[in-house]
Amino acid sequence: MQKLWGRTSSSNVMKVLWTLEELGLDYERIDAGGAFGRTREPEYRAMNPMGLVPTWQEDDGWSVWESNTIARYLCNAHAPDGTLYPSGPRPRAEVETWMDWILGHLVNPMVVIFFTHVRLKENERDWNAEKKAREDCARLWKIVDARVANQPFMCGQAVTLADVALGCWVHRWFSLPIERPDLPNLARYYETLKTRPGFVKHVALPLE
Repeated sequence: MQKLWGRTSSSNVMKVLWTLEELGLDYERIDAGGAFGRTREPEYRAMNPMGLVPTWQEDDGWSVWESNTIARYLCNAHAPDGTLYPSGPRPRAEVETWMDWILGHLVNPMVVIFFTHVRLKENERDWNAEKKAREDCARLWKIVDARVANQPFMCGQAVTLADVALGCWVHRWFSLPIERPDLPNLARYYETLKTRPGFVKHVALPLE
């Protein structure tokens, strides 16, 4: 059976799990990364030289890593004509633009906020860095707020990989004990994501 290597608390693993749920695919998930270890073992590094999660492994042993790439591969392999990763060059470019924007701009400050409040010990927390990250994120989330002002999802009427890539960070933004600007469209978008079973099952979880 196809295997997904990675722990469920990883934002990147969540992304793939939600994609799998949207596609209705069967798979086996194997805990790896963090407290579960395994990622430093030679067998794992042969699949993923970075030693990170997730890694997707096919029945014949072929593997692919990097969460966005895994999500795109799964759509190409199992739903090439679906709406999750549209095939038209312009709709696909739109989805990929937001996927790249999330990685290039939003993830770093969101990670600072998340780690400060959830993962780091009190004596390891840099509150000046957290404050700057919140300010940066507030500016970035305003862009998303404007984007979803007149549509339910990031790229229109249907959920796409742009939403899958963004979902974990939306959930964390609204779940972290922080001060946030009033962004009503973003709040409505978050509620819309909660209508997707895969988001509820794999992403909208207690922070850890």
